[in-house]
Amino acid sequence: MKYISTRGQAPELTFEEAMLTGLARDGGLYVPAEIPTLSREEIAGLAGLSYEETAFRVMKPFIGDCFTDEEFRGIITRAYAGFGHAARAPLKQLAPNHFLLELFHGPTLAFKDFAMQLIGQLFQTALARRGDRVTIAGATSGDTGSAAMEAFRGLSNVDVFILYPHGRVSEVQRRQMTTPQDANVHALAVDGDFDDCQARVKDMFNDFDFRDGVKLAGVNSINIARVLAQVVYYFSSAVSLGAPEREVSFTVPTGNFGDIFAGYIAQQMGLPIKDLVVATNQNDILHRCLSGEGYHKGDTQPSISPSMDIQVSSNFERALYFAYSKDTGAVAQLMEELKSGGFEVSQGAMQALGETYKSGRASEEETLATITSELASSGELICPHGAVAVKVANEQRETEVPMVTLATAHPAKFPAAVKQASGIHPDLPTRMSDLFERDERVTRIANDLTALEAHIKANIAS
Repeated sequence: MKYISTRGQAPELTFEEAMLTGLARDGGLYVPAEIPTLSREEIAGLAGLSYEETAFRVMKPFIGDCFTDEEFRGIITRAYAGFGHAARAPLKQLAPNHFLLELFHGPTLAFKDFAMQLIGQLFQTALARRGDRVTIAGATSGDTGSAAMEAFRGLSNVDVFILYPHGRVSEVQRRQMTTPQDANVHALAVDGDFDDCQARVKDMFNDFDFRDGVKLAGVNSINIARVLAQVVYYFSSAVSLGAPEREVSFTVPTGNFGDIFAGYIAQQMGLPIKDLVVATNQNDILHRCLSGEGYHKGDTQPSISPSMDIQVSSNFERALYFAYSKDTGAVAQLMEELKSGGFEVSQGAMQALGETYKSGRASEEETLATITSELASSGELICPHGAVAVKVANEQRETEVPMVTLATAHPAKFPAAVKQASGIHPDLPTRMSDLFERDERVTRIANDLTALEAHIKANIAS
């Protein structure tokens, strides 16, 4: 299995190389040269299996021979051992043929744990084998950072630096990043918004002297291993609802486009997904683009669903690569135009995107109203991101096709918004009950590449 850049000017890599590299050297994102497929029989054979076994069967074709079967099974077992639910990603029914996929039973209470816990184990295994060490730099709008720090803290072959926008994440999200005491993980509160954090990480990767000097690697959803790990729960949930004998649709609260792009991969592998619905909050650049208005950046508006407060959705580049029939030159041109504020999507590519994705948005008021109404109708207390998705799913779903809406975070990560809507203060799970008593370690830092690079150089293990 080979991986190629969406911009066509970077070396072809194996899975392990693409995973350890993160961002391609031409600025593009790695994608599989060919997406492997599973037969109807193979998909049907996933019924009743553990999440771990499903993960092995779904991901193995992407891994190639980078890890032995024994190695890979051990990696998967260790990755999900700390989850708080035996099903790992359980389904809850909200209404007739409408289901909530709970993705918040991992150690940091967010869907990012599914990919990050796995990638932590993959990194450690690969680096230990190589006798190598890397520096991970990542940007987060809230959940990726804590998931990365939890996955990599204390590992001997990795230093982690997470950039998050100062004052623009929830208190729980912030404390999950600032309270780990392991010397190899570092929280950096950047003066700016998420797009600034993401841009500085990309700048680091494009500074090849720095990149090579600190052996830089990325674990944002720019990392293809992250996306591939997320493909698994599309299969596990769809098969639980009768796939491949029946079609299933999914609605995904969407910021950086990695989670919903994983659904596209699952669809291309043979999973009978009817609709992939992109749900956005008031930062609705993706909804506007998919509605034919082009991709044009605006100001990021802070919201009660902060993980979606994004104007530059990195993984949308992967979607464009396939929508433009793998034309790397066209993708490179669009990304160049994005530097000046945005671009228009060609008619043919819009048609391809429209055949794959639907979209909708929810305002702040609609998000709060959905938390309230869902508690009343199903008894489920959902976080603001899940509420955005439920609202859009209810508008888009067809009664005869099961709709799976992804619940990407535990409501306790966003207690103020949840309490405002429901009157209920959601409690953290017992294992996190002392979060607000833990000491914090954080560095406030300017939105400046030179300052960030200097800080990282000064704080990596020698």
